[in-house]
Amino acid sequence: MNIQNAATLRAQGALVAGYMSGFGNAFETEALPGALPIGRNSPQKCSYGLYAEQISGSPFTAPRAANERSWFYRIRPTVRHWGTFQKAERGLWRTAPAVEADVPIAPMRWSPIPIPNESLSFVEGVRTITTAGDAGTQSGMGAHVYLVTRSMADEYFYNADGEMLLVPQEGSIRLATEFGIIAIEPGEIAVIPRGVKLRVELTDGPARGYICENYGGAFRLPERGPIGANCLANPRDFLTPVAAYEDKDAPSRMYVKWGGALWVAELAHSPLDVVAWHGNYAPYKYDLRKFSPVGPILFDHADPSIYTVLTSPSETPGTANVDFVIFPERWLVAENTFRPPWYHMNVMSEFMGLVYGQYEAKPHGFVPGGISLHNMMLPHGPDVDAFEAASKAQLKPHKLEGTLAFMFETRFPQRLTAYAANSEAFQHDYGSYGHGLKKHFDPRRP
Repeated sequence: MNIQNAATLRAQGALVAGYMSGFGNAFETEALPGALPIGRNSPQKCSYGLYAEQISGSPFTAPRAANERSWFYRIRPTVRHWGTFQKAERGLWRTAPAVEADVPIAPMRWSPIPIPNESLSFVEGVRTITTAGDAGTQSGMGAHVYLVTRSMADEYFYNADGEMLLVPQEGSIRLATEFGIIAIEPGEIAVIPRGVKLRVELTDGPARGYICENYGGAFRLPERGPIGANCLANPRDFLTPVAAYEDKDAPSRMYVKWGGALWVAELAHSPLDVVAWHGNYAPYKYDLRKFSPVGPILFDHADPSIYTVLTSPSETPGTANVDFVIFPERWLVAENTFRPPWYHMNVMSEFMGLVYGQYEAKPHGFVPGGISLHNMMLPHGPDVDAFEAASKAQLKPHKLEGTLAFMFETRFPQRLTAYAANSEAFQHDYGSYGHGLKKHFDPRRP
């Protein structure tokens, strides 16, 4: 749908999806003509009787390249979208630091967590698997799955603890946000900055997916270094929604995640009432199938960092607070090379999920919707079948097709929640998968 048609429908009261392309751009968009003030941010009187309000994603004094803020022109300011908040049941959502399970150190893996039959909204359906760092110091992350069986109806939510990277695995979802509408399906992602209000709706039945709750610096595109100006995730493929608003007076409920707790208040109207906005602090979506991978074209297996889509930097150059890495369709062509990932130990901790297809290093037991965790300085690598097949394979060009795996990688150790440790999906025997690797050493043969 083009923006012009979307604007016409919005003026008629419909919330529809429309997008502007680019990453980190200074966007401007209005659902009603003239709603955006010209040449100033906060006029004495805004058009249509709107209120001007700024949302800042960085300190006011952050360097220009890292300074994030947007101006809203809304029917009511957020201070009017405010009731008496009371603590709500947080369910199985946890926030770092959360040390709940004392389990032996080992590689870990989970089967897909089934979507339950009970009624679960997005807020109710989050299940935390690991936490890392400390949300209070704005460092680290939480890794979750979401299980959603009902749309949020007159319910709204925002996360003050971190930005959320959503990775659908089964079922599509529609995110009605203050900035506009984002629709995502498996193979796509969405990033919702901290403080942005939204309502999550189902579009084709129950949904399951993964969440990286990033407590640290906002996700940004990684530096390409010698790769140059092109490939990996190209800025033009990121989409930010055009303005759409609700002018709705009806009993509503606002949930806020703040300080690791969940709070709730009753409202008399929808808080998604932004008629126009401009700035560079906004939610966005990206189609992972548009990622342009690079790799070795003669020999050896490159580091997985070449598949980084987004990164949250830390104060240490070259060391990520969180990296979001994918393993998409690609050609394998390296000569005289063990092509799957090599055996290794790493100072980073790796939470991995599979959206669809098969992951080359784990052909058995790691299925779509599953999870693996390889924590810092713990060993991991291909299983027996993957090693034997790769060691004997005829090294002709081979395309990995119909596959999409991803990794949330952080410099912090990831701590299991009690839910994850006690889940029926926890594969207790996975930690011993390396025991089946045979001794091939023969000093008589080079």
